[in-house]
Order: sequence, then structure tokens, then C-alpha cells
Amino acid sequence: MDLLYAIILGLIQGFTEWLPISSSGHLVIAQTILGLDVPAEFDIVIMIGTIMALLIYLRERIFWIIKGLLARDRKAWNYACLMVIAGVFTAILGFAGKGFFKGLFAKPFIVSLLIIVTGLFLFIVSRCNPKKKELGIKEAALIGIAQGIAVAPGISRSGSTIGTGMLLGVEAKEAAEFSFLIGVPAMVVASLLEFADAQMVGLDISIILAGIIAAFIAGYLSIGFFMEILKRGKLSWFSYYCIIAGTAFAFLTARMW
Repeated sequence: MDLLYAIILGLIQGFTEWLPISSSGHLVIAQTILGLDVPAEFDIVIMIGTIMALLIYLRERIFWIIKGLLARDRKAWNYACLMVIAGVFTAILGFAGKGFFKGLFAKPFIVSLLIIVTGLFLFIVSRCNPKKKELGIKEAALIGIAQGIAVAPGISRSGSTIGTGMLLGVEAKEAAEFSFLIGVPAMVVASLLEFADAQMVGLDISIILAGIIAAFIAGYLSIGFFMEILKRGKLSWFSYYCIIAGTAFAFLTARMW
């Protein structure tokens, strides 16, 4: 893989990471269409770029949590505890199914079907209007479980976590911010664990850095775009996209089943 393809894949990963359409799924399909044989480690490592973009975008919320923890603010501590609860459930599922989920990166047809599943889930979420509730232990645990399942390429991490929160009655913006924040530890751990492996499978450090930088730029732009769409209550747009794109990808990759 040369530098140009690394940048292209980085832009795809960054732009789709925070949108509820599965960045990993789109990377698998893009690599298949471009005829690239890219190790799964590359897809995971370049998430470092999108993590950096998120930290900058949500810096005020992050500073509030840190400041509150230091000042022993009850709200900040409760919020941090909910993040830990979600993270525990994510870790249990993520590590338990790591081998199986990683194997799906080599099965583009299955990934295409999972993108359709993401679309159907988002469609259901966009049609439901549950009573509004505050984020609590049960909500955090179920959102964490959703994030663990979303390790599978094709299942959108942001879509599954935000959608689960909204189905439980959590306000869309709060569900999105919580989803993004609990994603950081999981993504950092996954990226660091795969960084050494990425170099072991023959990926040059310049290729990795190019992908990370491209993902950072595209990631920062996509967060603001998604939050604006969410504010307008247009989550259904992404459901239609996933169903159409997933179906098209399935036809393109059916011969690889």
C-alpha cells in the first residue's frame, strides 16, 4: 500500500468514524473495491487520528469532567462512573469476541449485510419516541454492551451506542456525547494494542502516520456535521444511506461469500 491509498483510507475512516454508518465497514468495502490487501491492524491504528479530533472537539466537556473530579463534584463523579460502567461491559464483549470480529474484516459480503443491519436499527430508532430519561446505570451498561457488539465491522459504533441511548429515552445530544466519550478509552486501547502489530505485518511508519493525519482532519469535520444533523432530528438520513449502500456493497461483494 502506498502513501496515496493510506491517505484515502484515512479520510474514509475519519469522516465515517463519528457518523452512524460504520467506519470499519466502509474501510473493508473501500479496500475491496480498490483491490487493496490491507491488514486489519492499519484500520484500527489510524483511529488515533479520529480520537485526537474528538478530544479537541469535546475539550470543554472533557475539561468539565476533569475539573469536576479534582473538585469532587458529584455530577462529574457520577458521569465518570457511568463511563466506567459502560467501558467494563464494552471490554468484556470486545475482548471476548476480538478474534471473531477481527476475522470479519476479511469477509466483505458479511460486512455489507451488517451495514444493512445498522441501517435497519437506525430506522427503528428514528421512528421511536420514548419518554425522556436521564442517563443512569442501566442506560450506561446497555450502551456499553452496544459498543462491545459494534467491534464487528459493519455495525456502527456511534450508531449502535447513540441509538441504544435514544431508545432508552436519553436525549440525542447527550447520548451522542456520552457515546463519543466512552469510545475514546476503547479506541485508544485497541489502537495501542495494534500499533506494534501493524509494524510487524510490514506497514511503514510513514504510511501509518499519513493515515492518522488524514483521519484526524476528516474526523474533526465529520463530528460537527453529524451533531448538526442530529440536532435537526434527521437520524433517518443515515438509516437510508446504510440500507442503500449496504445493499449495493452486498451485490458487489457477493462473489466473495
